[in-house]
Amino acid sequence: MNELLTHALTVFLAFFAIMNPIANTPIFIGLTVDDDRATRKQVALRSVGLAFVIVFCFCVLGKAIFELFGISLPAFRIAGGALVSLVGFQMLHGEQSRIHSPSDKENINAREAALSVAISPLAMPILAGPGTIATAMNYSATGKLPEIVITIITFAVLCIITYVFFVFGHGLVKFIGKNGIKVVTRLMGLILAVIGTQMVIQGIHGAMRLF
Repeated sequence: MNELLTHALTVFLAFFAIMNPIANTPIFIGLTVDDDRATRKQVALRSVGLAFVIVFCFCVLGKAIFELFGISLPAFRIAGGALVSLVGFQMLHGEQSRIHSPSDKENINAREAALSVAISPLAMPILAGPGTIATAMNYSATGKLPEIVITIITFAVLCIITYVFFVFGHGLVKFIGKNGIKVVTRLMGLILAVIGTQMVIQGIHGAMRLF
């Protein structure tokens, strides 16, 4: 039981760091600034719902994807760890990761239709980007049911938290301020860099055992 609780806490912290609902809230507000409250709620619900479906599919089908493409778990952990570390490294330097951030062109196109932002750029690549998918598959790739269930439930909890942040984000942004958001972003970046490094270490250790 203690091992499962520790695993759940680790997964939660990893998802929270890489999704970073606090730092993503200003992005959501900027994309929905001209929408009414009902539309903002609908956009928030659609974005987190779609992100959950994407991550759910990769959690459940992760092992099958590995077998289909002939990918070993150590290889994925090394590549995924490097990817997560890159996101964390960019956040540590106060930069928005290009992996999880939309381009200017995507933002302009997204604003043309209010609900289109729920799909892109919110669901993909901000919430369920490559780093999030890599993290989800890393923690569920063992194929054991408890790990898969914990990963899915944990991500569902993060989606609910993110939805709350999005809906009530105006007050949060005013309370924390821009400097506070920058501090949180750098802290999440440090956590991500450590998690990514740990994934790489596990991957190297697993690869050595194959030979």
